[in-house]
Amino acid sequence: MKKFFTVLLGVCIYTGAFAQVTPYGWRGPQHNGFYPDKGLLKEWPAEGPKLVFETSDAGKGYSSPVVVGDKIYLTGMNEDETQEVLNCYNLKGEKLYTVSYGQPWKQSYPDTRTTPAIMDGKVYVISGMGEIVCLNAADGAILWKVDGGTKYERKTGNWGTSECPLVYDDKVIYTPCGDQTTMVALNRNTGEEIWKTRPLNEKSAYVSPILIEYKGKRQIIGSTSKNVIGVNPDNGEIMWTFDNWGPKYSGKESRWDNIAPNSALYKDGKIFFCHGYDINGFQLKLADDLKSVEVTWRTETLDTHHGGYVLVNGKIYGSNWINNNDGAWCCLDWETGKTDYEEKWSEGAGKGSIIAADNKLFIYDERRGFVGMVNPTPEKFDVVSKFRVAKGSGPYWSHMAIDKGILYLRHGEYFAAYKIK
Repeated sequence: MKKFFTVLLGVCIYTGAFAQVTPYGWRGPQHNGFYPDKGLLKEWPAEGPKLVFETSDAGKGYSSPVVVGDKIYLTGMNEDETQEVLNCYNLKGEKLYTVSYGQPWKQSYPDTRTTPAIMDGKVYVISGMGEIVCLNAADGAILWKVDGGTKYERKTGNWGTSECPLVYDDKVIYTPCGDQTTMVALNRNTGEEIWKTRPLNEKSAYVSPILIEYKGKRQIIGSTSKNVIGVNPDNGEIMWTFDNWGPKYSGKESRWDNIAPNSALYKDGKIFFCHGYDINGFQLKLADDLKSVEVTWRTETLDTHHGGYVLVNGKIYGSNWINNNDGAWCCLDWETGKTDYEEKWSEGAGKGSIIAADNKLFIYDERRGFVGMVNPTPEKFDVVSKFRVAKGSGPYWSHMAIDKGILYLRHGEYFAAYKIK
């Protein structure tokens, strides 16, 4: 029997300037895979950029590091893999503390996947079992903890809860799904419930919700295993649902239970959403009142497995799914969905994760650990430089991060930083 698996990474991507949303979390300050660093190297030495530090004490995990000031926060597993932990490092890679905060998913692929969100000196994480936890960023002390998986009777697929917290205003968001509710908002200072949506009686996806703004109104864009949803961020009202994922799986449960690990990409009232297993991707246009959506285009080219995607100069870049071990790198036009290219990465590299900075793409092959710098041109897949990460264990599923000219990456328990400026 073919072995199916997916990365368990929450993705919280939005585009827009929201002062009340934490800039410290999953996939950069705008949570869309774009980092603001400038003056980065135009190419790397053959052996790769200069290593700043490396350590093998992060614990197993698929999550990404978050840098706030002179500290780095990264979740992992404890030594006997019974607890998820929060690690705090200084910029030299020296560990300042490790604190256990919750239980990992206990079945397939249990490694930690929640990338923390940091706001006002507090760290927010969601464990694989659905525990929402707030810790003191200075010393890791747990300030409050809610067993959301039990309280809200969550329903998940084969890989448990995989969600990075969306933190805005006085709220932290969690998506348990199930028969009691779909999404809940807790007070980020106390953990008390502020609102919960009506239930859609569905399983959760492996996606973190995003916060967008259009026509002067805000909305949370989330996903269940069957629906993309739009939620009023102030009161939890579900404004619209969309289950027309494509002709093959529209309105019904696929044999992979609509495995969705990538959050939406948003710009100017338009939402792009896709995931692997040939379920493909689509762009939605929000109505002016944010109460409905319509399809503007669909693509059979880009069905990203779990590596995310970025929007650069009007083009969407990411990798697609051919099978669980293989995929090509793609470029699509944001306005039309037209495929500009679909090309393989040579020398045994395959699909993986992607981020962007300084008009460059940075990609991380999930199969053999190649790291590449790519010129974002729609004419061809143009890899300028590359090197390989040989240390660590497990799939290369962690997304990279950039801060102050340093590229941070992780491979299981291995955590390293490279100077790229």
